[in-house]
Amino acid sequence: MSRNDERGSRSDGPRGDDVRAHRVGFLLIPGFALMSYASAVEPLRAANVLSGRTLYRWRHIAIRGSDIAASNGVRIPADATIGSAARLDSIVVCAGGNPATFSHPPTLSYLRSTARHGVRMIGVSAGPFILAQAGLLDSYRCTLHWEHMPAFTETFPHLSLSRSLFEIDRDRFTCAGGIAALDMMHAMIRIDHGARLAAAVSDWFLQTEVRRGGAAQRLSPAQRFGVHHPKLVDTLLRMERRIERPLAPRELAAGADLSLRQLERLFAQHLGTTLHRRYLQIRLEHARGLLRQSTMAIHEVALATGFATPMHFARCYRRQFGLAPREERRAHR
Repeated sequence: MSRNDERGSRSDGPRGDDVRAHRVGFLLIPGFALMSYASAVEPLRAANVLSGRTLYRWRHIAIRGSDIAASNGVRIPADATIGSAARLDSIVVCAGGNPATFSHPPTLSYLRSTARHGVRMIGVSAGPFILAQAGLLDSYRCTLHWEHMPAFTETFPHLSLSRSLFEIDRDRFTCAGGIAALDMMHAMIRIDHGARLAAAVSDWFLQTEVRRGGAAQRLSPAQRFGVHHPKLVDTLLRMERRIERPLAPRELAAGADLSLRQLERLFAQHLGTTLHRRYLQIRLEHARGLLRQSTMAIHEVALATGFATPMHFARCYRRQFGLAPREERRAHR
């Protein structure tokens, strides 16, 4: 038995008859999110244990080298590299950090090649960004972690992106990451082996409520903003939706069916700031996400967040965060 076969046998749970075992490759991109990976792999182990059969077998695949470091420094030994991986039924791409900067043509070529052979493609956390780079999400519904969404929509405006926990569209499974991977794997096990086993797996992980794929990734607007006045919450949501072409204060007031003075009073009373300052903060926070999670030029980030000139953008950014946009990008990398 080879070293890789021995490792796989130890990790896959019950030995049993595994002739029909579903072969899964975890393609771990350096800097991947460990929690997302664990939430995706542990349900497979649980399915094996609870069924008493080896329903799933898995391998860890590196793009290079013999092990892969997670974002917190934990290292996972690789069973194979993209040049030596055996035939698989599914590939789970786990990524984190800033996937927009990922550039490794052999990996993208490997993913395209395996997809052509009918392999189920699964992206977790920032993994869908890598699948999109490989051209494997064209004409598919998809999702990914909300942190990566601004950069994703700027890079792939033609793709059908949702803000849900996970999406299953034919042989493409995409997930926001974190513990949402538990919900997606519940759905996958249900598809593969029925609702009873899927429910048993979720129960084992104390998952008393399995969330639907269409559930929201984030807290409700009232919880996120820390306010409960409906017209103020609605105004804040409209601000978030209009970043590139900001609405004028009077347009925001008209949309809330209030006078501008009444709306300004709500901002002062509930948020302790002005409408203008809060809108500027929302736009600058969006800009920070683009600086950290995309490769867009700084002048493009300025335009995408409603600033007429890069100079004005840089002044506002430094006033808000204490450093220039270029320094932000350099520090984050």
